[in-house]
Amino acid sequence: MMNFFYDAGKLFLRISFSLMLLPHGWGKMNRLFDDDIKFSDPIGLGEVPSLVLVAFAEFIVPILIILGLKTRILSIFPIITMIVAAFVVKLDQGFFAMEKALLFLAGFTAIALIGPGKYSIDKR
Repeated sequence: MMNFFYDAGKLFLRISFSLMLLPHGWGKMNRLFDDDIKFSDPIGLGEVPSLVLVAFAEFIVPILIILGLKTRILSIFPIITMIVAAFVVKLDQGFFAMEKALLFLAGFTAIALIGPGKYSIDKR
């Protein structure tokens, strides 16, 4: 019975953090199809590559994490995205501006550390 709660907790963590990140990613996915892409370039990759990477990390990856597909490896993308968001983009704006990115960073780091659990494609 304890294993059920342990794996259900992992599933809940994967689904809840991923579902909360999806709306952020959806907005970025839509921006990919704009005629004139304007996006920040915090680490010097260029506006378009930065937007593509963030859209992937915030929209495509959470869908795959919900399914439990390559969960640990794919969690690296939102982790890196949230590190950049918190410590590069929002750092000079203070803690409350960084807070959402830090919460996502904590959640996806936990997901990466504990893995997908029994209820995942990875375990099938």
